[in-house]
Amino acid sequence: MRKINVLLVDDHTVVRQGLRALLAAEEDMEVIGEAENGRQAVGLAKKDPPPDVVVMDVAMPLLNGLEATRQILKAVPTAKVLVLTSYGDDECVQQLMHAGACGYLIKQTAANDLLRAIREVRRGNAFFSPAIARRLRDQCRDVFATGPAKKTSELTSREAEVLQLIAEGFSNKQIASELSISIKTVEKHRQQVMNKLNIHDVAGLTRYAISKGLIERNVPAVA
Repeated sequence: MRKINVLLVDDHTVVRQGLRALLAAEEDMEVIGEAENGRQAVGLAKKDPPPDVVVMDVAMPLLNGLEATRQILKAVPTAKVLVLTSYGDDECVQQLMHAGACGYLIKQTAANDLLRAIREVRRGNAFFSPAIARRLRDQCRDVFATGPAKKTSELTSREAEVLQLIAEGFSNKQIASELSISIKTVEKHRQQVMNKLNIHDVAGLTRYAISKGLIERNVPAVA
């Protein structure tokens, strides 16, 4: 039986080391790569062999787990994304599920639950931490009772990338270099982000990004 190829994505080295040690003890799993940010994860996911399961954190530098999930699943449709994070608010869960994640675990999850979750999502099943599963069931009941909530203007994948880099302190020139686009295009995306969110200053955009779990509170400013 072929082993489950797992890609670990977390910006904390100690977390990745712990996960690698845990999975190394399992005969049916193999860690084929580690990434410390979402952009690196997207690059590794495209390599051969592709991952069967990507264990994905949410708040990471350069590219967060939400956008990394979208890009990985677009590039490698056969991959399954299992979110493992300390962020468990309803909106964060909904956004990751909408992006295509198959499971969502809080980092306090027991090791056995994580191993089970990896096997389940590899089979095409969903797996959630108990508290999140209960909230999702409650939300489904609410939708059936009241109908779906109206959608707000959603950011495109590129706009979300620009938002994260703005919140991390990147200048327009640095964003253009990081994303390989023109400064004029960056300015256009920046204005669209501000218009959609109705937030027109960098401090406000940074607070928004933190509140959505797109960046961590102690993210360092770019020099």
